Amino acid sequence: MPPPVPFPPPAARPRLALLDAGLGLLAAAAALRRLRPDADLVLTSDPDGMPWGPRTPADLAARAMAVAEAAAAYHPDALVVACNTATLHALPALRTRFEPGVPVVGTVPAVRPAALHGGPVAVWATPATTGSSGQRALIDAFADGVRVAEVACPGLSDAVERADEEAVGAAVAAAVERTPADVRAVVLGCTHYELIAGHVRAGFLRAGRPPVELHGTADAVAAQTLRRIGVPARPYAPAVGTLRVLHSGRPAALPPAALAYPEGRALLSGTDAAAGEGGGGRGR
Repeated sequence: MPPPVPFPPPAARPRLALLDAGLGLLAAAAALRRLRPDADLVLTSDPDGMPWGPRTPADLAARAMAVAEAAAAYHPDALVVACNTATLHALPALRTRFEPGVPVVGTVPAVRPAALHGGPVAVWATPATTGSSGQRALIDAFADGVRVAEVACPGLSDAVERADEEAVGAAVAAAVERTPADVRAVVLGCTHYELIAGHVRAGFLRAGRPPVELHGTADAVAAQTLRRIGVPARPYAPAVGTLRVLHSGRPAALPPAALAYPEGRALLSGTDAAAGEGGGGRGR
C-alpha cells in the first residue's frame, strides 16, 4: 500500500495592498483579514487629494496610480482597487502597469446579485457616479430587465470619512427619501457606504419603510483577491498579519475616524506590527 499523501505545506502568508482616496478601503481590508488573518495588509490612501469623485477621470487615474506605486514598494501579491470610482477610471491603467506580475482587483457595485431576486432595486452612489455612463452600462449589462433607480447621496461619503454620525444620519435620511417606495434591495455603490450599513437599515425603519436587503462588495472582492493569487481562505490562521498604512505615499497610522468603525478596529486586532510602520516584513 502506498504511503498516504501528505497535506501540502501551508501557503506563505500573502501580502495584499488596498487603495482608495480614504476610508472606503476598510470594508474590503476587514473582509480580507477575516479570510486570511495572517495576511500582511498595506492600506494606501490619498488624504492630500481626496475626494476623488469631483476630479477629472485623468486626474483621478493619476492620483490612484501614485498611491498604487507607493504600495508597490512593499511588493504586494495583489492590489485591490477598493473604490468604485477609481475602478471605473483607473483600473485599465493600473492593470497595464502592474499585471501580470501583480494582479489588480477592481470593485464594481453589486448590481447583478441585487437584481437576481427581481426588482425594483436602488443603487446608492456618489453624485459623481450617479447617472454616469459607467454605472449606466453596469446596470444595462447586469440588471437583466429589472427596474433600477439611481439614487445620488450627496455628502454621505464625506460624512463617513469624518465619522460624523449626525451628518451620516442626515445624508442617509435624505437618500431614503429619494429612494422609490417599492424598493426592497439597495446596492451600496460606494465602498464608504458599507461602513454604515446599520445606519442605512435604521434609516429605512425610521422612515416607516419596510426593511431592505443591502448589497455590498467587500466579501466578494476579498474572495476574488485570494482566487486571483491562488491562495485559499484560512479564517483560523494565526492572526499575525502586519498592517501598514500610507497616506499619499507617506507612512502613517490609521486615522482616528477609522477606529469609529468595527472594520477599522478589527484591522488593529492581533497584528504583529504597528500601523504606519515604514518597513520590514517580507520583501522580494
